[in-house]
Amino acid sequence: MLALGIFIATLALVLWQPRGLGIGWSAMGGAAIAWGTGVVNLGDVATVWGIVWDATFTFVALILISLILDAAGCFSWAALQMARAGGGATQRLFVYIVLLGAAIAAVFANDGAALLLTPIVVALLARLGMASTTALAFVIATGFIADTASLPLTISNLVNIVTANYFAIDFDGYAVVMAPVALVSIVATLAVLLLFFGRGLPRRYDLTALAPPHEAIIDRQVFWLAGPLLVMILAALFGLAAYDVPFSLVMGSAAVLLLAVAARIGQRGQTPRVDLRAIMASAPWPIVWFSLGMYIVVYGLGQAGLTDHAADILAWLAGQGQLIATLGTGFVVAATAAVMNNMPATLIASLAIDQVQVDALTRQLMIHASIIGNDLGPKFTPIGSLATLLWLHVLAGKGHSIGWGQYMKIGLILTPPVLLASLLALWAWLPMANRLAG
Repeated sequence: MLALGIFIATLALVLWQPRGLGIGWSAMGGAAIAWGTGVVNLGDVATVWGIVWDATFTFVALILISLILDAAGCFSWAALQMARAGGGATQRLFVYIVLLGAAIAAVFANDGAALLLTPIVVALLARLGMASTTALAFVIATGFIADTASLPLTISNLVNIVTANYFAIDFDGYAVVMAPVALVSIVATLAVLLLFFGRGLPRRYDLTALAPPHEAIIDRQVFWLAGPLLVMILAALFGLAAYDVPFSLVMGSAAVLLLAVAARIGQRGQTPRVDLRAIMASAPWPIVWFSLGMYIVVYGLGQAGLTDHAADILAWLAGQGQLIATLGTGFVVAATAAVMNNMPATLIASLAIDQVQVDALTRQLMIHASIIGNDLGPKFTPIGSLATLLWLHVLAGKGHSIGWGQYMKIGLILTPPVLLASLLALWAWLPMANRLAG
């Protein structure tokens, strides 16, 4: 009960974020109380740091790269290109914006897709003179696809990295399994979004209201580096997969290179085109302390019995066959993420699965199903992930306030079919992927 009380108090502070006490200090405060009361010890702190450090610094580097590219105009340019390609047909533009969000989420993580693309889409729709109901459909779609498309690569979501590192899944092995599943998730997301919003979209929009895409480019050096840099990142991640190189080393090196170009280091007489001080200040440094603090609190809660209870549930599901094990794990983890946030749910799911005695294939199915559940489960409730809370805050600042009731109504309708389709795709594909690999 003590461990549970500390967790609830810590989560409440993280969600509430009293003035002057951000997510990092809130989580570390909970961790300090957990240590001071004996719920965890210094050995547990070291264990947790070993689990989260690579994922945390990889996430910071990814967001830093995203912020620089955004400040250089790369994402605005891409959105304008999509609007041009839409040819004035609103439904086609809707599809293209969703696909752009999926591409950004795959490479720059769900947080980057939701937080950076949403303001761009809002500004684009305002320029096109779209009605508020139409704008709502677009921004919901942007936020929704950010999570449902964050499956294909290990770097696509912070929880992917934590789970992959915990179970020693290398980058290419993860992609072989989850990239096809992600395609199913994206198609299913498009289908449910079009069914839910399609009829309410106007038929046409005015192409002449759009600015030329090249006008969005602020830093041409960064812009032209973006493509080659992404190719280099993916090549390094795939090429170094067999050598157990930390993801954070690859992403951190890419971030440093991009910073050097944006700062015009070594280019005498050149001045930066973007405000790097503002970018560095807005990078998610508190996530380092949040990850460590929250995971320490959750680790203590797991040691107090939650992990054992979760393992019992998963063991029962595993005993019902591989299909039920896959679907059950995915939906149970998704519900847990929706209620207690996907960061704590990731650690609890990993610790619990590690305790379940099952055959190798069922274990693989449950591990990957937990990733799907933690990626998609946050769409059920606003507290499912910090990215969702920040996204809602950004929307409110842009004049598109979405209440928790409205969000949950949409999330509870749209999420289950996408979650089900993704888990069924995993169940069907993983045995085939193993046979092809073997």
